[in-house]
Amino acid sequence: MTRYHSNIEITEKDDTSPVTAADLAANAIILERLQALTPEIPILSEESEHTAWQQRQNWQRFWLVDPLDGTKEFIRQNGEFTVNIALIDNGEPVLGVVHAPALEKTWLADGETAWLQTSSGRDSVKVRTASIPTVVGSRSHPSPELATYVAKLGEHKMAEVGSSLKFCLVAEGRAQYYPRLGPTMMWDTGAGHCVAQSAGANIMQLDGSPLRYHREELRNPSFIVSV
Repeated sequence: MTRYHSNIEITEKDDTSPVTAADLAANAIILERLQALTPEIPILSEESEHTAWQQRQNWQRFWLVDPLDGTKEFIRQNGEFTVNIALIDNGEPVLGVVHAPALEKTWLADGETAWLQTSSGRDSVKVRTASIPTVVGSRSHPSPELATYVAKLGEHKMAEVGSSLKFCLVAEGRAQYYPRLGPTMMWDTGAGHCVAQSAGANIMQLDGSPLRYHREELRNPSFIVSV
């Protein structure tokens, strides 16, 4: 947050996506703490060198980390960025933390229950249906595929929000659908996936199969989060 409220230092990665000094500083802190907490569990983080599949395929459990999800939102200073940490066990996210520093909110999940923690305390959250569903989409990555999808839903409301906060809106019952029909990476979704699923949501690929995290390809297929 100190870096958020100062001049934000931005550089470009090889794929031209932005990275800030805050991404790298958060990554260093998270890796140090996780290695101290669970030295036996390997870590896959967006901002660290990615372990090859030849080695990862033998990982039954690993930490999946995005130290700053929503870098574009961080740069725009709209508050819609998060820190994502998930524990993956046999391809399934079984613990998840989505922390939104600027919003002073944290969503937590253990695979069965999800909670929202604020300055006033911690309360469990559950998905809710709605007669007129709300569809949440990406503020930074709108797509024609999303327009085609929502056209089939009938009457609905639209909401735009950045980063993995979209999973959290579904988990809280404030949205009923999050169709992600554009590219994401595993570290973008693991923690939010755990939060939404623990709150009662379904996270499925377009062919109806579950989204899993034990695989060579780091890029996710398209998926739908729904209640």
